[in-house]
Amino acid sequence: MKCARTIRPGHPLRDLKVVQHEANGASQSTQSAERQREQAAFDRGLAEGERRLGEQLLRQRADLLELQNGVLASLRQAVTQVVRQSETALIELSLEVARKLVAGLPISAEMVEAAVRSALADVEPNADFDILLHPADLSLLQQCNSPVLLPGPANPKTRFQGDLTVSRGGCLVHTRFGVIDACRETKLELIRQSLEA
Repeated sequence: MKCARTIRPGHPLRDLKVVQHEANGASQSTQSAERQREQAAFDRGLAEGERRLGEQLLRQRADLLELQNGVLASLRQAVTQVVRQSETALIELSLEVARKLVAGLPISAEMVEAAVRSALADVEPNADFDILLHPADLSLLQQCNSPVLLPGPANPKTRFQGDLTVSRGGCLVHTRFGVIDACRETKLELIRQSLEA
């Protein structure tokens, strides 16, 4: 320790101050080291927290992406299913409208002649066949002397018969090879099957 004045015996000491240079320096260096340790611990904690937050954000992002992909896949399936259901419903609705329209049409000789001609288009020439019509349709053709009733060179052995099982406006042609169905219900069913295929 240094003293600024000389100490004399017999005189009281006044304004005495003890200066500890080494102890104070050691204390400051201890405090500085402690602050550095605290700062280092804070920095490590901050870095660890940032790392964990980054990992958590990556997991959440992956979970969100997986959820998004699942929702999109579900929507694609739902859209496909709705389209299929709508197509089926639209086909059924269209066919029902067609049935009601056709059922509401008055049966004319021209309509029956068209059904007979349509069925005869599938018959081989010079074949032996019978044409079955609803009795009211056969009577209608006979009343107007329809040319369809006359045998032609391609089908001299044509026979017309009335049959109550045949619906109005249609006909059945029986050949030795099978039956040609030209009834309106059958045509509508064939249309339905082709639309659903």
